[in-house]
Amino acid sequence: MSNYDGIIIGAGPNGLALGGYLAKAGQKVLLLERRMEIGGGLQSEQVTLPGFLHNTHAVYHAMVDYAPVFTDLELYEKYGLRFVRPEPVMAMPLKDGRSLCIYNDVEKTCQSIAQFSKRDSDAYREMSHRYQNYVDDFLAPATYVRAEPPFEHLVKMQSTEVGREIQEHTGKTPRQIVDELFENEHVRALILYAACKWGLDYDLEGVSYLVPLMINRAANYYLCIGGSHRLSHVMSKVIYDNGGMILGSQLIKRIIVENNQAKGVELENGTVYRSNYVASTLDPYQTFIKYVGEENLEKDFVTRVKDYEWEPYSLFGVHMALEKRPHFKAAEQNPDLDNAFIYFIGSETEEDLIAHWKATKAGQLAGGGFNCSFPSVHDPTQAPPGKYTGLISQHAPYNLEQGAQAWYNLRQEHAEHLISTLEEYVPNLRQDNLLWHYISTPLDIENKFLDMVQGSIKQGAYHPLQMGYMRPNEYCSRHVTPIKNLFLCGASSFSGGLVVFGPAYNGANAIAEEIGFEKWWKEPESVVKAREKGLL
Repeated sequence: MSNYDGIIIGAGPNGLALGGYLAKAGQKVLLLERRMEIGGGLQSEQVTLPGFLHNTHAVYHAMVDYAPVFTDLELYEKYGLRFVRPEPVMAMPLKDGRSLCIYNDVEKTCQSIAQFSKRDSDAYREMSHRYQNYVDDFLAPATYVRAEPPFEHLVKMQSTEVGREIQEHTGKTPRQIVDELFENEHVRALILYAACKWGLDYDLEGVSYLVPLMINRAANYYLCIGGSHRLSHVMSKVIYDNGGMILGSQLIKRIIVENNQAKGVELENGTVYRSNYVASTLDPYQTFIKYVGEENLEKDFVTRVKDYEWEPYSLFGVHMALEKRPHFKAAEQNPDLDNAFIYFIGSETEEDLIAHWKATKAGQLAGGGFNCSFPSVHDPTQAPPGKYTGLISQHAPYNLEQGAQAWYNLRQEHAEHLISTLEEYVPNLRQDNLLWHYISTPLDIENKFLDMVQGSIKQGAYHPLQMGYMRPNEYCSRHVTPIKNLFLCGASSFSGGLVVFGPAYNGANAIAEEIGFEKWWKEPESVVKAREKGLL
């Protein structure tokens, strides 16, 4: 039997970041990970041919410029972590040879949009500056504070002009917001895809306060040099350098609960690790039903946990090893296109995109409407010299009309269809170029990561009853739980998924306050400013 100050279940992005904060605070921490490899969705693997490094889950990093974990844990200065933000950040090539690009540079984006609509170009300029203020003043800093009860939150939002404007978005669907701003069908398609790329329902009200953040991030995605797993690697070094421990291949039997208090973890092999507190980064069902046990929980709470919902769709991925650098047909008119980071392919109008999403909701496979990327164009370390990696990533249903198991039979056919679609835009994709490909279905995601139920990429759906103070429910959103000294700090808790590190940062604050040790880190400057403005 070993004794620790704290045990963290799960060594994914939030578990590793949380471990870094706690270890640097002098806490003796142990991270337990079911898989042999740490990192969760921060995976970079040679799944095609030797030397080709594929980011098989997280690729596009959205909050690099705001998340405090990078500076607090000295990931740049001390551990050499690096990112690059390619330009253009997002691009939409069309079959007729034209293209639409989103740059970090607002004026370059406006010039691209002006090819299609001068009105939309002016609308993007105004929207971009306004949304940047929303992100700086509230949306980004709110990611790194603990959730507030709805009434308190509403009072603060209504007290400022920025807050009121953000609140106005909540009563609209993402599609309504985009259609009110833009008139051109191609511009609408790209902006709506950017808004809903990470799981917002185009036709759902209640969480559209996130639309400004998602559209803003479309000009601010970053690529991790050396692969996404490089990020998990350097965070593990923080833990080790400060006396913490990480163990892989650990199968948990139960969270030890005595007198309604978490006291440690017992493994399937009988090993017991005792601790003063336990922090789970797993989903609510695994944490409470499987590992705490219903016998240790109130009936109403058990019902709330079992009511937790997963995303309506997941991702289908095709990872490619390429002999040559891909060349887009539309780059003949716009040379910048071959240097873009993220491409939106196959749904050239808003109606095309919505038809794809409707088919996905119905359990059907649709051809177009996917994003793709060629990471080694921007980071040559991710492929052998002179060769390239490629990725196709499409929204896809977990439950097909024929059932989830049908993925085993349909995976290759659907991958071929998507590759053929991409070839219409990239003529040299197959000309002695595509060396090998690897397929990942929503069913594969679930099998690989047990807390990504039904291929859930955010550990739970984003809808009004599972966001903010209600994520995952009103009992756990502030990271404390009905079991004393058991904390919930994964993507199922506030502020959600997508490797933004909000749950880890906010969880570290909750643990320090509840357990009673001194925090070595300071509140982010953006949070301080938001508090001064009365928004937080």
